[in-house]
Amino acid sequence: MPIDMNAALTAEPAVREAAWTERDVMLYHLGLGAGADSLDPAELGWVYEKKLKVVPTFAMVAGQGISAGNVTPVGMNLPGIDIDLRKILHGGQSLTVHAPIPASGTATISSRVADVWDKGKAAVIVLEQSAHTADGSPLWTSAMQIWARGEGGFGGEAGPEVSGSAPERDADKVLVSHTGPAQALVYRLSADMNPLHADPEFAKMAGFDRPILHGLASYGVVCKAVVDGVLDGDPTRVKSFSVRFAGSLYPGETIETSVWRDGDVLTLLATCPERDGQPVLTHATMEVR
Repeated sequence: MPIDMNAALTAEPAVREAAWTERDVMLYHLGLGAGADSLDPAELGWVYEKKLKVVPTFAMVAGQGISAGNVTPVGMNLPGIDIDLRKILHGGQSLTVHAPIPASGTATISSRVADVWDKGKAAVIVLEQSAHTADGSPLWTSAMQIWARGEGGFGGEAGPEVSGSAPERDADKVLVSHTGPAQALVYRLSADMNPLHADPEFAKMAGFDRPILHGLASYGVVCKAVVDGVLDGDPTRVKSFSVRFAGSLYPGETIETSVWRDGDVLTLLATCPERDGQPVLTHATMEVR
């Protein structure tokens, strides 16, 4: 059986030690397009070690960057789940930040399958990771939703329904983020070396005109845009950030993020204006301090 829910949900968590430096953080920020105007003090705060800030979505790559050397991606060898990796898609991502992420540091990261949902024609595997400092204090918790085509129909729960509709009023703010033609080449140095983001021939075999930007790069770009444009440049104000990946983006295209605010909850919708507003990130919410 491709999915053994009991084995998947009762397996012991996989644990690894992660370490990162200021160089890892700065390279990650460059992969999000930070520092495009190197004379802008706000941009310099993301790419210069003096008073270096950390975009919370750095948690997605912590311990996997240039300081780590060659790292095998964590979480793809899942107990109780024997599926064709060519059938999986990164469907959604959430992050809860328990404490400010330091510009250099270490953490113990545990990974486990938290849930498996039956969507009929597909299964959704929820891979949860939690990071703690050496004294056991929580740093962050993340959950990746892995969409496995053709693996549904095993009689499991369908999972929660999440509303994806934006408020029926004009956005309170619209943020514009320009990506560069080499942005995927820079971002991949922080973690995901998949040739889909670098090799034109490989991208064509996968059905794309050219290499695409990583979904997690778009996730980080939008988070940074909200911090800069709504949260006064203070990344420690982000409590949580949850999205679904709705469409690909080519390096050099623009991400336009509409923001609706309701108290401490932001509803977001990220689209690509060069392609008639095609969605990039949907079902997106951010809790802020």
